[in-house]
Amino acid sequence: MSPREPFAPAVSIVTGGASGIGRALASALAARGGHVVIADLNREAADRVAAELSAAGPGTASGYGVDVADRPAMDALVAHTVDQHGRLDLMVNNAGILFAGPFEETTDRHWDTAIDVNLRGVVNGCRAAYPVMQRQGGGSILNTGSLAGLMPAPVMTPYTATKWAVVGFSQALRAEASPKGIRVCVLCPAYVETPLIDEPFEPTTGYAEGSFRKNIKALQPRLIQPETVAEKALEGLEHDRAVIQVGTLAQFLSRAQRFLPKAVELGNRVQARR
Repeated sequence: MSPREPFAPAVSIVTGGASGIGRALASALAARGGHVVIADLNREAADRVAAELSAAGPGTASGYGVDVADRPAMDALVAHTVDQHGRLDLMVNNAGILFAGPFEETTDRHWDTAIDVNLRGVVNGCRAAYPVMQRQGGGSILNTGSLAGLMPAPVMTPYTATKWAVVGFSQALRAEASPKGIRVCVLCPAYVETPLIDEPFEPTTGYAEGSFRKNIKALQPRLIQPETVAEKALEGLEHDRAVIQVGTLAQFLSRAQRFLPKAVELGNRVQARR
């Protein structure tokens, strides 16, 4: 049997690509020789990262400013990419926002933003890329979920709700897409060392600054580096894994949620009280 070829798409888009997991994924893809469009709400940061990756080679990168919640803007992003590079091999719907605070303090703005960015942003990216991949006879879609999409995560209900939705949506779309030659995978890492964990969106009054980092380090003392997540994500795409779990905690807790739900529920109650 010949060795499996490494996953090296010629043209990729990574939303939320200017920092954290998105940047690490863009870097890994450029290092494999492809062109990466770094799509981010912060266009200046996207351009800066793109210049750094292009200078490092062997692949190239370009920046693009986009709000993933804006469906026409996402369509334009994909159309621009195909116009410039002739195809789209990988769509990474990674942009997301963290929410922290008790349920009774969440507002319409928290819920609307969570749904618009964390869920609708993923759906918008898929809807934009899907017809292109159908026409060209295949492609790959990677949606960023979370450990919070595999088990309940208290005191961050908008985030948990949308990440569970992303995991379910991805697996449903995967079944439809497979006969068309399109692979759909969802990335579910445990806690990752990114700016996100220190910057929850509009923290509620009951949220103490720095408490999210403190609480997750009680569960997982060593946070995963974004580069490790990127490596595991590309490995998962290479092997066409439906759910790409990264980190021992993600693997353990997802199994516990399935086989020991009462124990997980007890642990969640302890976590919520913290």
